[in-house]
Amino acid sequence: MFSTTGSRGLYKAPLSKGLLLVLSGLTVMLSLLPQYQHMFEYNMYAVSHQQQVWRLLCGRLVCLDVKDSFCSGLLIYNFRVFERRFGSRKFGSFLVGTWCLSALLDFVLAQALSLFFNFEVEDLPAGLLAPVFALFVPFYLSIPKVPVTQVMGSINITNKTLVYIVGLQLFTSSPFMWLLALSGLISGGLYHANVLWLQKLLFVPAWLCAVARYLLEPLFSTSQPTSEAPLGMGATLDIQRQQRMDQLDQQLLLAQFEARANSRHQAQTGLLQWTRLFPSLRARRAAPTQAQTQPSAPPPPLDNSVVEEQVARLVEMGFSRMDALEALRASNNDINMATNFLLQH
Repeated sequence: MFSTTGSRGLYKAPLSKGLLLVLSGLTVMLSLLPQYQHMFEYNMYAVSHQQQVWRLLCGRLVCLDVKDSFCSGLLIYNFRVFERRFGSRKFGSFLVGTWCLSALLDFVLAQALSLFFNFEVEDLPAGLLAPVFALFVPFYLSIPKVPVTQVMGSINITNKTLVYIVGLQLFTSSPFMWLLALSGLISGGLYHANVLWLQKLLFVPAWLCAVARYLLEPLFSTSQPTSEAPLGMGATLDIQRQQRMDQLDQQLLLAQFEARANSRHQAQTGLLQWTRLFPSLRARRAAPTQAQTQPSAPPPPLDNSVVEEQVARLVEMGFSRMDALEALRASNNDINMATNFLLQH
């Protein structure tokens, strides 16, 4: 279900790791010290009538509900793909920008309910919830949908289904969660579309990134996972063999991609391209046993319009045209494999 984000944990995602550790730790601490929970309540009545503006800061950081903290933590863990793809500064700028915009939208929506519907909104769910809902905007627009399986013969399950289910669970966890979700989606759409140059107005400054990189990144950075990671101890032999073949296939795909990328930068002739001598492990595994001893015929060339359509889809996701072409060549024009490969590497 989470195949679009890769399986490398929190590698190259120190900001996501820091948010998960700090926010979940504060939630556990406040659950053990309930006498301090009133300081982190997101009370809109106190903000508008008692001028407690500080609640817009304290009430929008820490979840007081454990299930809200758990669901938002799962979503932040899944959305770490954006930090890997755009960098920690741009990912942090998106969170800061949508956090500031959603604070204004929360107040406007609460006042609109009070004026037009004579309905007073007092307590809203606390925590970093609106920016989490805002991340669904780039998730919907830029992450491709890859079919996984079918349920009851007609319901398609994709790699994004579980994320939407967790988001729906968070949406229905509290009575006024819909207001935060609406505020987050609107702020995410405005910031993603760069309306009124919001991306230039609300961003993390470079000096703050330098300080965080020097002080916090050593604490929250994750070492690069090794290719010799052990398989699951409870897995059967068939599952272990399948996992090993997937790992070898991914390594071969990476080697082919790097070899073609290096050939673009080094204009050398007369060198053997060893990656062309080794076919894909998936193709070798799918071929019959009798046909393995015979030379396989090259795959039929695809129509140029089909290749250009696949390249255009990858370019729309944010990848360069050259990387999209190389990924499609390395994956034998398999758009799903090329997309997952580009997102992971």
